[in-house]
Order: sequence, then structure tokens, then C-alpha cells
Amino acid sequence: MGQPAEKAYYRFVVLFFNCLLTFGSYFCFDIPSVLQDQFQGNLTCPNATQVNGTVDCVEGLGMNPQQYNLLYAIYAWTNAVVVILAGFLIDKLGNRFGVFLFSFLCVLGSSMFALGSHFKGTSYLLPLMLTGRLLFGSGNGSLTIVQNRITAFWFKGKELALAFGLTLAFSRLGSVLNFFLTEKFEDTYGMQWTLWGGTFLCVLGFISAIIVSALDKIGMRQLGLDGAIQEQSRKVRIQDVKLLSLRYWLLVLTIMFFYNGIFPFIADASKFIQDKYNGYSQKEAAYIAGAVYDSSLVLSASVGILIDYVGLRGIFALACAVLTLPVFGLLAFTFVPPLVSTIWLGVTYSFAAASMWPSIPLVVPHATLGTAMGLATSIQMVGIGLSNLVVGQILGTKSSETKIPVWRWQRMMIFMLANTIGCIVTSVLLNIVDHRQGGILNKTTKRSVQAEGDSEREPLNQAEEQPPEDDGANRP
Repeated sequence: MGQPAEKAYYRFVVLFFNCLLTFGSYFCFDIPSVLQDQFQGNLTCPNATQVNGTVDCVEGLGMNPQQYNLLYAIYAWTNAVVVILAGFLIDKLGNRFGVFLFSFLCVLGSSMFALGSHFKGTSYLLPLMLTGRLLFGSGNGSLTIVQNRITAFWFKGKELALAFGLTLAFSRLGSVLNFFLTEKFEDTYGMQWTLWGGTFLCVLGFISAIIVSALDKIGMRQLGLDGAIQEQSRKVRIQDVKLLSLRYWLLVLTIMFFYNGIFPFIADASKFIQDKYNGYSQKEAAYIAGAVYDSSLVLSASVGILIDYVGLRGIFALACAVLTLPVFGLLAFTFVPPLVSTIWLGVTYSFAAASMWPSIPLVVPHATLGTAMGLATSIQMVGIGLSNLVVGQILGTKSSETKIPVWRWQRMMIFMLANTIGCIVTSVLLNIVDHRQGGILNKTTKRSVQAEGDSEREPLNQAEEQPPEDDGANRP
């Protein structure tokens, strides 16, 4: 009779608690986006008046657009630095070390961010909130690497894209609930309790980390792989980064350019919708901005099943980039209802996430997957951090009490278009290189399973133990 860890139900139980790791942290991440008016509102509103039922002054923390975008930029920059070391440490010390450390950092960072709101109107507010975002970024980006590594271990050669899709869906469920609930919660309980509520959800993620760590340890022992994985981990060296293939680096650049157009847009989407389009309240604008996550939440699992069945990950990555171009064109140059664009963007985002990230385990050995994921996340966050800074400069440094001119928003959308064009270029090159090296990214399911096994058996050092007939077609 087989061990429980050999059964399909066991890996899906692992997946469930693995998905919960980032539910709370993704809820916390975009709280500033929903409450952008409050973050950038006046410290006091002594002469506030109502016009057509709308208050002409929003009381808040008194940040300007640059300071607000810095909350996102410092998160991205922290990820860019920390996740490289985090990925290597996870490969070296294991998943269980990672889930405990990084889920704790999420709790600590979100706590400090919430604490900062208690210092409204003082010089302590911005440093405390930035420090909180720094710690939160150190934890959340690295936690995603552990999450992906656990998913890849339990589902490689099986339902890999589905598992990645479900992981994304759970994370985006946190984002969606944030867009639907946070503004109403803030109206009732205020900014401070809203931020502490996000911290509580991060605590639930820490509890999930304890459970998934236990399941992972028990499962590896039952499969008899615990010792083998530890032995592989001891052989991992930081110099192994030099051996990562051109296909891997093109995949990473494709991810970076695509996400450069997603997260910086969502960070400012609520404000953009209110400024450019008439008749949208803050709550309605937040719902429309959140449609990006709504779409990905609904589609992630089915898209994952589709990609597991048909393969063609490289083709899907290229198609996502091409089909994203019209989104920013509509936002920049037309007055088509913004919900059309945000749903459209959510659809392309769903396919991109289910095709790009699950491709990384196909082109690198499992022993160095954490390092490879860390580098990919780092480069992604460098791009997002730079994009947030550029967006902050484009939108200006004055307080957002009044509307930001439409021409500034148009320039921002043109910047997003440029990133999408960059994504198209790198994804075309990725498909060309992949075709020349055996086409593992675009193999159909049965051929992909065999190719995954080949890449896993392959030594990291491509110069080692190559058979005479090897033409390099299946190297990572």
C-alpha cells in the first residue's frame, strides 16, 4: 500500500495551505491603491463642503504623489536586493527555513506599516511606513519564491500550470477582497484599524506556513527524498548563476517587461479613473481597478488546465504581450469605459502568469530553482521599482487634492506601452532561442513531461557528463 504522500490528494492538500501563504500579504500589498485618496489627502479638512453629495476635501495622511509611489517603489527595490540572497538561502537551507522566516517578515513589516499611520502629521510617519514596506517587501517577495519552489517540487511533471494558476488565484483573491472590502472597512473603522486588519491576515499566512512546512517535511520523508534533496542543496554554489541559460534570461526579461505595465498601473489606477473619466466615486474606481485581479481570480485555474494540456508556453507569452498593447492604447487615447480595459488586462495577465512563471522550472534544475526564482523576482522588481519612480515623476510632485492633468496620465500610459513593446521583443527572441534548443517551452503535454524529466536529470554544469551525441537541444 502506497504512502499518503504518493497520493494525488496529499499534494493538493499541500497546495491548499501553500496557496494561503500569500493570501494575506497580497491583500496588504494594494491597500494603498484602494485608499490612495486617504494616503494623499489633507491632514485636516476644517472648511470641507459638500458638492452634489461629494466632499471636496479628503482627510488623510498628507502624502504627495511621489511619496505615495515611493511606498510601491521601496517594496520593489527591497525585493530586487533581498530575493537574490533569499533564493540562494532557500536552495541551501530548504523550504522550511524560508516559509518561517519570510512569513514572519510579512507580519513584522505590515505591523510597522500600520504603526506608522498612528504618527499622522509628524516626521515619523513616512520613515515608519517606508520601513514597514521594506520589511514587508523582504518577506513577501521571498515567500513567493518558497511558494513556487514547493509547488514545483510537488507538481512538476503533473499539474504544474494548474498548481501555479491556483496559487495565483488564491493570492489574487486577497487582492480582489482588498479592492471590494477595504474602502468600506475604512469608512466604518478608519485608516488605522484597516491597516491592522491587513496585519491580522498576514498572521494567518504565518499559521499556514507552519502547516505547509510540516506537510512538506512529512511528505518528503514518506517519499524517501529528504536526504537526497539535502545532498543536492549542499552542492549549490552562488557561482552556478553563471551557468543559467540564455533561454532563462530571456524568460526573465519577458516577465519583467510584462509586469512593468501591470503593477505600476494598478497602483495608480483608482486615481486615474477618477481623474480622467467623469462620474466615478472612489469606491467605483477601486472596483474597476480591481477588475484586473477579478479576471485573473476567475480565469487562473482554467487557464492553468489549458496550458497544462496544450503546452505552447512561449507562444502564449508572446500572445499576451501583443494583446496587451491595445489596453494601454485605449486608456491613453480614448474614453472607452475603463472597465473594458481592466478586464482585458486581467485576461492577458492570467495567461501571462500561467505561462511565464511555470516555464522557469522547465529550464533550470530543481536544485537551483530557488536561486533562479530569486533572480527572476529581483529583476522583475528592479523593473517595477524603476517604473514606479518614473510614474511618480510623470504624475508630478504636487499634492493630489485636485485632479492630475489628463496629459500626464496619457504620458504614463505611453510609458506602459513602451514596456509592453519591450515584452514583445524579448518574447519573440525567447521563442527563437527555445526553438533552436529543443522547444521545451512549446512542447505539448506528453512531450513536456518527458522533457521535464530530462532537464531534471541533467547536471547543472553543462560541461559535465554530456553524451557524445548531445547537441545541446535539451539543456536548461
